[in-house]
Amino acid sequence: MATPSATTGAAGGQAPPFPPFQQESFPSQLLWFALAFGLLYILMSRVALPRIGSIIEDRRARIAADLAEAHAMQAQSESAAAAHEKALSDARARSQAIAAEAREKMLAESETKRKAVEGALNARLAEAEATIAATKAKAMTNVRDVAVDAANAIVERLIGQTPASASVTQAVDRVLKG
Repeated sequence: MATPSATTGAAGGQAPPFPPFQQESFPSQLLWFALAFGLLYILMSRVALPRIGSIIEDRRARIAADLAEAHAMQAQSESAAAAHEKALSDARARSQAIAAEAREKMLAESETKRKAVEGALNARLAEAEATIAATKAKAMTNVRDVAVDAANAIVERLIGQTPASASVTQAVDRVLKG
């Protein structure tokens, strides 16, 4: 004698079919599927997707603004470097003009005066070169300070936190040395 198994039921020895596969309930299942899909579609298209789109657009605009600011700071740094180079060339031109004028005067004067003027001129040239070196060192300090400030601002804008001054200064010094 066979024992009843889990698949046997009261009618005909089989279990009732799985509810979604019952043909009698197909129309109502399709109706509820269409309603649920429609409501989900409306919810996604009117609520979720516009929010996601606005978030993406805000991020894109923020990134574009940060890039524009970085380019502006880079252009400012480049213009400061160009101004520094121009100041150096002007100082060199002035010192060369002074030297040429002094040489013309020395040729006209006697040999003794020429030697005395030449010694004074050499002292003035050393003084001008020291001024140039001091101007260059001051300008390089200014460029370094501008670079440190720009790096601080860029890092703060990108990550939203102010970085440690010592680490930014060390990074800028490494780049300027390298």
